[in-house]
Amino acid sequence: MAKKLTLAAPAQQAAYEPRKEDFAFLRARDIETDQNFASQGYWKGVLLHFFKNRRAVIGLIIVSLIIFFAVVGPMMSGFGYRDIVQTRNENNKRVVAKGISPQIPWLQRLLTGEEPSGAFGGYTFLFGTDDLGRDLWTRTWYGARVSLLIAFITIIIDMIIGMSYGLISGYFGGMADNIMQRFVEIANSVPRLVIVSVLAIFMPKGMGLVIVALLLTEWIGMSKIARAEMLKIKEQEYVLASRTLGARHSHIIFREILPNTIGPIITQVMFSIPTAIFTEAFLSFVGVGIVLPQCSVGTLIEDGFNNITTLPYQILPPIVVLALLMLGFNFIGDGLREALAPKIEDM
Repeated sequence: MAKKLTLAAPAQQAAYEPRKEDFAFLRARDIETDQNFASQGYWKGVLLHFFKNRRAVIGLIIVSLIIFFAVVGPMMSGFGYRDIVQTRNENNKRVVAKGISPQIPWLQRLLTGEEPSGAFGGYTFLFGTDDLGRDLWTRTWYGARVSLLIAFITIIIDMIIGMSYGLISGYFGGMADNIMQRFVEIANSVPRLVIVSVLAIFMPKGMGLVIVALLLTEWIGMSKIARAEMLKIKEQEYVLASRTLGARHSHIIFREILPNTIGPIITQVMFSIPTAIFTEAFLSFVGVGIVLPQCSVGTLIEDGFNNITTLPYQILPPIVVLALLMLGFNFIGDGLREALAPKIEDM
């Protein structure tokens, strides 16, 4: 006879008693969360990725220091960029500070225990003086200020022109796009030196000629970037929805599409600034840019090159400043490019 199986009654669970810590906010509890996937805005994520990039941070520090000294540096020595430093000797004769080599007072005192031999009338020149007796510290940082000012002015204007041109060309397409792109190809095929040579015939040498030359050439790359982004975005659903609702073309281009193309454009701007600085230095070096006694990085390099056999130290400060500016802005551009479009392994 089969045995009858009996099931034991389940054990009765203890009554749940709520505790205060069970209802504490998540941040107040000792729970680790994945910060990479925490809720954050787009630009906050860009900044986090940018500052994780060491090269980008180094570039930002370099550029910030040069901009700081370009603003404050000329005021630190007490001389103007065109002032010829002079004093009177024991015989009450005027003496000009020509060709005084760079001196670092604290280093010379530490090594020799004596005052710097290059001190001139109580003044010490950290970068030395040029062949006319002008302070190279003041002229170097004033020249960096002029070069940065030219670069920023031209790049901002070129960004506005190129961005508008490329967005309009890509948005309307068809015949309008073909005509506008043929004009871009013609403008891009003309060598920059030819444009500068023609401008030099009708315009006086100086800052105005450099700015106009950069305005005529640097907007082309910006327009190509903007057009490519427009062709990629204009067929997306939110653009089609705006068209269906009767939005104007200007509203769709500049209010709907432009904010979504700003990332690549900012990256292009960071790469265009060192190009503009180098172009200004080149034009000033060949004699069609900034006119003496006003100085820029290019004119200082030209002046130092002319005196390289007698005053070899004179060419070093502007070359170092130019190299650091090129390096710093390229580091920033690389960092922004990676931050605006991070790879999966970087997230």
